[in-house]
Amino acid sequence: MADSDSPRVTRLLPDAVHEAVRPGTAVVRLETNRYRQGVLDGAWWPRSRDIAAELPSLITALTEHLGPITRVGLDTGAWEELPTRMTIDDRVVHIESFPVGDDTVLITRGEQDLFSLLVVPPHAAPDAARAAMAEAVRTGSVTQAEQILIDTGTGRADPSAGQGPQAGGG
Repeated sequence: MADSDSPRVTRLLPDAVHEAVRPGTAVVRLETNRYRQGVLDGAWWPRSRDIAAELPSLITALTEHLGPITRVGLDTGAWEELPTRMTIDDRVVHIESFPVGDDTVLITRGEQDLFSLLVVPPHAAPDAARAAMAEAVRTGSVTQAEQILIDTGTGRADPSAGQGPQAGGG
């Protein structure tokens, strides 16, 4: 029906998908083009800034599609209590602090294969989050993570603000 070499149309996820996602489930999208021509390789929408709660489901989801993940680079100021390593699915994943900003996470597969994912802030409205994730995986996109969040009205999260319980829904 479709030519395997033709680009695939990126579609936004329906609201029902986000309503059905349980806590602990990773909401992640990866670019489907094997040539990885864009600035970003995908997007991740964590539900909180608690890395111990959020990272295992991301790593499990990525490992299923990319193979073993060895390192994760995060901005220490964007996450609560950033450890130096975690054991996820019986594998040690090293966590390194980089000044990448709270809008990007760097994932290393193997020794040097690096993937850059947009991080959609946990507080983002579903429509804005879906738009940001769609732009992050658009083949050949040259838009930087911070600009995607601005363009989609997602906004950057200030981890020091609003540390109380999250509002319902989302």
